[in-house]
Amino acid sequence: MSSPISSAAAVNHPSSDSSPTSDIRDIPGGYGVPFFGPIKDRLDYYYGQGEVEFFRARMKKYNSTVFRCNMPPGPFMAKNPQVVCLLDAISFQILFDNSKVEKQNVLDGTYMPSTAFTGGYRTCAYLDPSEPNHAVLKGFFISQLAKLHSKFIPGFRQSISGLFTSLEEELSNKGKANFNSLNDIMSFDFVFRLFCDKNPSETPLGPTGGPKLVDKWLFFQLHPLISLGLKFVPHFLEDLVLHTFPLPFGLIKSDYKKLYNSFYNSAGSILDEAEKIGMKRDEACHNLVFLAGFNAYGGMKALFPALIKWVAIAGEDLHRRLAAEIRAVVKEEGGVSAAALEKMSLTKSVVYEALRIEPAVPYQYGKAKQDIIIKNHDSKFSIKKGEMIFGYQPMATKDSRVFDKPEEFVAERFMSEGEKLIEYVYWSNGRETDDPTVDNKQCPGKDLVVLLSRLMLVEFFLKYDTFTAEIGKLLLGSLVTFKSLTKGT
Repeated sequence: MSSPISSAAAVNHPSSDSSPTSDIRDIPGGYGVPFFGPIKDRLDYYYGQGEVEFFRARMKKYNSTVFRCNMPPGPFMAKNPQVVCLLDAISFQILFDNSKVEKQNVLDGTYMPSTAFTGGYRTCAYLDPSEPNHAVLKGFFISQLAKLHSKFIPGFRQSISGLFTSLEEELSNKGKANFNSLNDIMSFDFVFRLFCDKNPSETPLGPTGGPKLVDKWLFFQLHPLISLGLKFVPHFLEDLVLHTFPLPFGLIKSDYKKLYNSFYNSAGSILDEAEKIGMKRDEACHNLVFLAGFNAYGGMKALFPALIKWVAIAGEDLHRRLAAEIRAVVKEEGGVSAAALEKMSLTKSVVYEALRIEPAVPYQYGKAKQDIIIKNHDSKFSIKKGEMIFGYQPMATKDSRVFDKPEEFVAERFMSEGEKLIEYVYWSNGRETDDPTVDNKQCPGKDLVVLLSRLMLVEFFLKYDTFTAEIGKLLLGSLVTFKSLTKGT
């Protein structure tokens, strides 16, 4: 069980503009020689040290969780790769304060993909809350999700039943089953049917075409953040191709058009509603594709394998306890419902712990709107107006001053007294105790993601007692290969 929150972490005020100058520490670190410094940091990040060691080494060198460095991709993709890096649970919170931090065009970091990938529009995710269109778009999608809430549980249960069937067939035929590929099909199926009220197999996308198109579209936007890890490809060649120049939209233009047309022709009721509030139909559809493909499907593509990975690593004892809790509550409640999910304290804790230890989106960025003072557990620092602030979430949510055994997956961490720690789970671009609004940048589907993650475990352990899996790594996330499944009796 995780220990109660420390007194240091309980100070939940990440910025203070009234601090005496004498109390403010200079931010350590630097950016190196122009042009060459960012390239050196990029090579260290992808090839010399690797992502996690890149941050750990600098944190140790500067004896600080706040320091200056360059973030990839750098030249020639990003004009200014210089950031102030935040690696603890306290300083990280400044990124949620939209009165002090601007979120315009920073979704992917120090660069922004061409708007050609989104029909020439800056979609909601790239807008700062101060921009009028942000409230229109985010408010619209929050309201649409609210209208669709009755479809969440039955729709997901329908989609995941197909995943289990395929999982069992693949295990039977091959002796192993790739969870990620099956999860991709399930996730896209659920998302498309949720927003379009139609099975993707009834469209030109077919039963498995959607995930492939979205994956290609995502890769072309996110390639500056990816290392393929191919041993037979020299580092300098991969760096030149992936991290130096943007891949042109023209190479996937026809793929995106097919994806866009499928939503445009199938999501008529949502697009009609958008037009009623004054939105352009094509702008609404490009935003819907982004929400469904980038945010929802992309998030589920990373999140569910991570969840299953950590449950697999935890082993059979946790599996038996989850199965016992889930089956007892479902029997007591007479079925699977939102009320039943709320009563499953261990299941809820496991989901929060997976979101803490391996958040689907590891990076958060923001630009200082004014001169601000931030603080970590020990010091205060001054950030100047216009400076880019970067938070590496997997380290902020493994802050040893907040979490006991932060590198370990502790299934019961958020049970009983541990519930006080939930506010330090930051996966949604906000505190888990906060709610998404038109005035912040928190994920509009935050509560849906938590619901579906719990539902994933519930459906799995209603059907199976335990399982084994091999764990690997993908471009942006974890690879899970099932080796065995034991059905419930």
